[in-house]
Amino acid sequence: MRTLKRLLILILSITILFTGWFYLHVHSNIALPTTPYEFSIQPGSNLKQVSQQLTDAGIIPSKWSLVLLARYMNQESAIKAGDYELTANLSQIELLDYLIKGNVKQNQIKFLEGWTFAQLRKVLNEHPAIESTINNLSDQQILQHIGASETAIEGLFFPDTYFFIKGSSDIDILQRAYQTMKNHLETNWPSRSQSLPLATPYEALILASIIEKETGVESDRTEIAGVFINRLRKGMRLQTDPTIIYGMGEQFDGNLRKKDLLADQEYNTYTRPGLPPTPIALPGLASIRAALNPTETDALYFVAKGNGASQFSTNLADHNKAVNKYQKQQK
Repeated sequence: MRTLKRLLILILSITILFTGWFYLHVHSNIALPTTPYEFSIQPGSNLKQVSQQLTDAGIIPSKWSLVLLARYMNQESAIKAGDYELTANLSQIELLDYLIKGNVKQNQIKFLEGWTFAQLRKVLNEHPAIESTINNLSDQQILQHIGASETAIEGLFFPDTYFFIKGSSDIDILQRAYQTMKNHLETNWPSRSQSLPLATPYEALILASIIEKETGVESDRTEIAGVFINRLRKGMRLQTDPTIIYGMGEQFDGNLRKKDLLADQEYNTYTRPGLPPTPIALPGLASIRAALNPTETDALYFVAKGNGASQFSTNLADHNKAVNKYQKQQK
């Protein structure tokens, strides 16, 4: 009986000592290898893997202390993946709280409305936190990697800001941007105006990309869309300069000449009827919605005023007057 009592006292003493040591251990500051210290937790990592990662980096003395602490707090599966930046020494309990709250450092990349895929690809390639995997891939190979059914890559990626974990691949980001664009088209297509001369969401995407390049003022966007829709309905050629410029590629030197308007190529909407074969840029959501719900207007022409806005006309005579007026002002 006396032996059992001593054993219980010993166990209680050890428990008290261990509890006290563990309390001090998890509340004492840990020394960071460098300040600030950056590390990443990959998606799917479990607590033991994260603890081992932090132990190997010299941040915590033993992986088991963080594991036991998380289990005691019933937070074993609560840590968040992401990129972290520690700027000051902290205790293990503070570190665990940091990981549970997901105070991650945000890596981001922004794709702008009106960009071509060449511009988007360049920005992807130059981002220091993104793994480059598409440098040696053709457009067709990229389309296969992201699971796209389209045969041309231009205009398929939604312009937006995308957040990601350091080391994410460019293909992963492209796939997200592609799916976002696809979702916007699928969501807005059913609510389109009736009797539009657009057979598919892809045709709407093509028109939206032209609207994006022609729009300088937000309030003009749906009226410019209305002009293009009217011309398509009447079988008139779109006669829009941005399509020619896109088709010229590197041959465009900043000046669009009369000979360029007359030189036939697949993106010349002065010489060819209907829409060009593909989008010419990344359209934003406002341009997509404008293409699907244009202003009901009698206008068939518009010309830039030089201040970002456009002058609209219902007939060629008035349009020529507007061209003469505003082009002279610009010169």
